[in-house]
Amino acid sequence: MDSSQGSETIDEAAGTAPDGVAILAFDECEALAQRVAARLRLPCRAIETHVFPDGESLVRAVADGAERVLVFRSLDHPNARLVELLLAADALRRQGVSALGLVAPYLGYMRQDHVFQPGEPLSQRVVARLLSDAFDDVLTVEAHLHRIRTLAEVFTCPARSLPAAAAIADWIAAGPRPSVVIGPDAESEPWVRAIAEPAALPWCVGRKQRHGDRDVHIELPALPTGVGTALLVDDVASSGTTLEALARILAGRGVPRIEAVVVHALFSPDAERRLAAAGIARIVSSDGIRHPTNEIPLAPTLARAIEARWLSKRPAET
Repeated sequence: MDSSQGSETIDEAAGTAPDGVAILAFDECEALAQRVAARLRLPCRAIETHVFPDGESLVRAVADGAERVLVFRSLDHPNARLVELLLAADALRRQGVSALGLVAPYLGYMRQDHVFQPGEPLSQRVVARLLSDAFDDVLTVEAHLHRIRTLAEVFTCPARSLPAAAAIADWIAAGPRPSVVIGPDAESEPWVRAIAEPAALPWCVGRKQRHGDRDVHIELPALPTGVGTALLVDDVASSGTTLEALARILAGRGVPRIEAVVVHALFSPDAERRLAAAGIARIVSSDGIRHPTNEIPLAPTLARAIEARWLSKRPAET
């Protein structure tokens, strides 16, 4: 994709930034940012990055007169991306940006929310502090939270994790109807219910015990009779071990077709191969992280939240 042409198209359609707001996006988020910007009639520009031979990054983020800026950056592969994000925030503040928001469709470092072994950091709070110091507002989608209920417990700036259940339910409504929706554990129950109930689908959740990155034990209750397609749903798939374990249970029970939906497709290199071998015929993800499985758009969800928090005096285009 020619990112400069895409940005110019949106700028021309939007004219000057309404309410002094502009969207700036790093490369991995640029397509999603452009779709959100088009809905909100906002200018959208690319953030340029140059990586020196030793791995150090130089970032160029041009506010172009906007007083309020939303930066789009997905924080999968977060180590280098976090540094570049903080550099961009500094560059924008130096140009007089008075309100700076972060839209991170995936928010990394949320899993380490406890010191499990002596000598470990509380990574979740470290990253939350860095982002709170750099930004005035943070939006993400389905943050991977376990021992805290909301981002407000660790962020000192306003921060919100947007639900993806409605986007997944819309995707289900537009396609072939599964027989049952299945989540991996008790923590997923409210989310699974919100996905299944709009379509009046039966649902259930398992009981999961994780012993390591690739060591998961799951127990599933009895399924409804006559299951044709079972749809597995999870917020994050990295190693894919949870989905693999669920699929093997269902295949062992004779379920004829198994599909999976994940919000964040972090997949390790061999994950998709193992999931297919376990019996999963189709995997679908949201477009918050670029991946060949992307089918569920997050632009409507993000645009509504941005409109409410940043542009409350004018509606987003539908």
